[in-house]
Amino acid sequence: MIEAQGLTKRYGDTTAVDGLSFAVEPGRITGFLGPNGAGKTTTMRLILGLDHPTSGSVTVNGKEFRRSTHPMREVGALLDAKAVHGGRSAHNHLLCLAQTNGLPRRRVGEVLDLVGLAAVAGKRSKGFSLGMGQRLGIAAALLGDPGILMFDEPVNGLDPEGILWIRNLMKNLAAEGRTVFVSSHLMSEMEHTADHLIVIGRGRLIADCSVAEFIARNSVQAVRVRTPQPDELALAHASLEEAFMELTAASVEFRAGGSAGEPAASTADRGDRVSTGGVA
Repeated sequence: MIEAQGLTKRYGDTTAVDGLSFAVEPGRITGFLGPNGAGKTTTMRLILGLDHPTSGSVTVNGKEFRRSTHPMREVGALLDAKAVHGGRSAHNHLLCLAQTNGLPRRRVGEVLDLVGLAAVAGKRSKGFSLGMGQRLGIAAALLGDPGILMFDEPVNGLDPEGILWIRNLMKNLAAEGRTVFVSSHLMSEMEHTADHLIVIGRGRLIADCSVAEFIARNSVQAVRVRTPQPDELALAHASLEEAFMELTAASVEFRAGGSAGEPAASTADRGDRVSTGGVA
């Protein structure tokens, strides 16, 4: 279980995460949503101890994650699929992770099979497509067979088959009682995948509820009409994407076709860039 209490991160005068309190519970998929620059990646880095909070706290299974004696057995995380030495093969990359974390060698072959990379296990990762890199990052997250999985945009670069695969994988992991915490900008995918949503804007919590409740709260109501000419009538359909756009409208700073007086970037966005830039 992941628990945050008043979690705050500032970079000088910039506040990237602002007093976040939430819990990510086991046995379900929790979607982590927010506009670009909302502070999602910064929050995930704070959970993993890669950044230190300015104030507040975040714990994994009741303690700070940096105090974990077997981190990969506790949490598997995919934050940056490119964080791989390009000269290493997929097999050797995972083997190095396994050996440095006291994990059995057999797990390397098991996770390569699971993510569909067994046939290219000996290929150097610098030749991987974006989708293959995502699969390798997911394999690394699964290496320690952890009880908590954290994925930042896991379907980036995946084809439709790959998206369906990661969706089913996350559902199976949650069904096993694991905690699954996933950020994504694909609202249609989250609508089919997530059980619960945590939504932030400009570093602040703006929603913490089930997907159905989120849509019901934030969608414009529509009236269903029967007609003998359905092709001439467009019926409104409430969706997660529509509800998300409605709720986060005030948190979005980059708008195509905006007026000249609109600000160029939010402080939360600048904070996110400071925290993630240059990270391998």
